[in-house]
Amino acid sequence: MPTRFNAAFTALLAAALFGATTPLAKALLGSLSPFLLAGLFYLGSGTGLAAVILARRLKGHAEGQPVSHNRFPVREVPWLAGAIVAGGVAGPALLMLGLKTTPAATGSLLLNLEGVFTALIAWIVFRENVDIQVFLGMAAIVAGGVALSW
Repeated sequence: MPTRFNAAFTALLAAALFGATTPLAKALLGSLSPFLLAGLFYLGSGTGLAAVILARRLKGHAEGQPVSHNRFPVREVPWLAGAIVAGGVAGPALLMLGLKTTPAATGSLLLNLEGVFTALIAWIVFRENVDIQVFLGMAAIVAGGVALSW
C-alpha cells in the first residue's frame, strides 16, 4: 500500500474509531463510572497499539530487518510525563464526566472543536507553524459546527 494512502487511511480510521467511542461511551455511562470507562477505553487503545507494535516487530524479524531502538532524550521526560497526565489521565476522565452530564448532540459538537483547540494551543503556546491549509481547515471545522448547531 502506498505510504500516502496508508497514512490517509490510518488517519480516517482513527477518526472513525474516536467518533464511535462517543455514542458508545454515552450509552455505557449509565452503568459504569466515568473514571472506569475512561480507563477501559485507554486500556483497549494500549492493547491495540501493543498488538500493532508486536506485529511490526515480528514482521521485521521475519524479514531479517534489524529492530531499531530510538533513544528518548532525558530532557524530554518532563514533557512526556505532562502529556501522559494531561492527555492520558485527566483528559479522558474529564471527557467522560462531561459526557455524563451533557446531551449527546452537544457533546458531539463540542468534540469537533477538540482538534481546533489543540491546533490553537500548538500555534499560540508552542509556536507551531500554521499554514493557510491548516488555518482554513480549522475555520471549516468551526463553520461546520456553527452550521450544525444553528
